[in-house]
Amino acid sequence: MSPSQIKSRLTAVFRSTFHDDTIEIGETTTAADVPHWDSLTHVNLILAVEHDFAVRFTTREVRSLKTVGELIGLIQQKTS
Repeated sequence: MSPSQIKSRLTAVFRSTFHDDTIEIGETTTAADVPHWDSLTHVNLILAVEHDFAVRFTTREVRSLKTVGELIGLIQQKTS
């Protein structure tokens, strides 16, 4: 799956998780860039990503993520 395909699907997951159809994500997007992205929403987002992409992340992997671009890279690695 290409990074652009992942980003497209990930955008839908973000919009669903945050209940906001206007969210746009990019490679450099961080939690600080998305209103209401707190620790609880972060857990819900990771669970939704795991479900949507049929992958599992380790705690270490999740803790190391800083940007959406890093998440896209991790998803690409897990789905290859």
